[in-house]
Amino acid sequence: MSPEVSKPANPSLNTPSPAPARRDIPRLFTTRIVRLFCYGFLSVVLALYLAQAGLSEKQIGLLFTLTLAGDAGISLLLTTSADRFGRRRTLLLGALLMAGAGTAFILTKNPSLLMLAAIIGVISPSGNEIGPFLSVEQAGLAQLVPDSRRTQVFAWYNLSGSFATALGALAGGWLSHALQTTGFSPFDSYRAVLVGYALGGVVLLLLFQGLSAAIEVPASQWQPTARRTLGLHRSRRVIFRLSALFALDAFAGGLVVQSMVAYWFYVRFGVSAGVIGSIFFGANLLAGVSALLAGRLAKKIGLINTMVFTHIPSNLLLMLVPLMPTLPLAILALLLRFSISQMDVPTRQSYTLAVVAPDERSAASGVAAIARSVGAAISPALTGIFLSTPTLLSAPFFLAGGLKILYDLLLYRRFHRLPPPEEE
Repeated sequence: MSPEVSKPANPSLNTPSPAPARRDIPRLFTTRIVRLFCYGFLSVVLALYLAQAGLSEKQIGLLFTLTLAGDAGISLLLTTSADRFGRRRTLLLGALLMAGAGTAFILTKNPSLLMLAAIIGVISPSGNEIGPFLSVEQAGLAQLVPDSRRTQVFAWYNLSGSFATALGALAGGWLSHALQTTGFSPFDSYRAVLVGYALGGVVLLLLFQGLSAAIEVPASQWQPTARRTLGLHRSRRVIFRLSALFALDAFAGGLVVQSMVAYWFYVRFGVSAGVIGSIFFGANLLAGVSALLAGRLAKKIGLINTMVFTHIPSNLLLMLVPLMPTLPLAILALLLRFSISQMDVPTRQSYTLAVVAPDERSAASGVAAIARSVGAAISPALTGIFLSTPTLLSAPFFLAGGLKILYDLLLYRRFHRLPPPEEE
């Protein structure tokens, strides 16, 4: 075993009750689909909406940074206390924050108020997960399924989210395009998408109401006397080291969030919102398929190997996107990248929850997610600066790809000798 990583003792083997699992697993998949549809729906027009509202590229980048920074703070508070406060209650609160943020963005153009709403509420500029939802939902799923099925369930969970994001991106782009062709101004067409986003938060609120107590930590697995830091006890060291690496990866990913890449395609090739939506529809479909294949590959070569050996080539493809001389070639490079880019996601999530105790799952997933949010919080502001400077327009792609490859190498070096329970 690597001297740099200490293995948590006695990993749990779940024996979930089948009746609650039959009810709660489909509901958790449904909430994932609704939420990711809303995130994709908004992401392709959010930067365009803010530009129409009068914000500059630098202000848009700053707002996205504040969005991710605010998410880090709110999610840290909610996820590290979710196992004690209640996972269902935490999810309900997150749905309220999502609906409230969407409503605030509809009602004001004031940059200061928009930034305040971005900090407090749940708004996704990337089309990816934001808020406390992912950590708490996956902790609940890990409670409901045996360890041997955890990675595959997470793969399907991510697949459903990727397909929902793809459909949302397609719908958001073409809805705004259709409204503009019928006489709506660009601003009003984009605002219609925001109305749909806010309504999505209300739908989530109704769905979370129906979750049962089966997603909560069983009393027999709660350790009340354990000394905790951010909700963690025996697994603090492993999770903090993992989280530091996840922060590096997320910083790199924040340089190329979907809204900013959509804006880059608009500036570089002059494509419409509808075409951009179609591009990311295809990209997210491919990402979903790649996440599903990850579960099968992980059974053969292991979780850490799957994370690293699929991530490196995807980042080389990312660096090729701005080097393509034409729109079709740039789209091709981006689609190839997405076809393998998400294979590390279910494996990363599964690995994080595999090496902790049951009463640390929400906290472990939350700390890891917060580290990613913090890592990603600074980079959109840098991308805004790059996009406002013609000579640096493509810099985010090169910087993001290089940093992500560094993350892969460090992850393999530190954790390839620490297998999850099912690989022992």
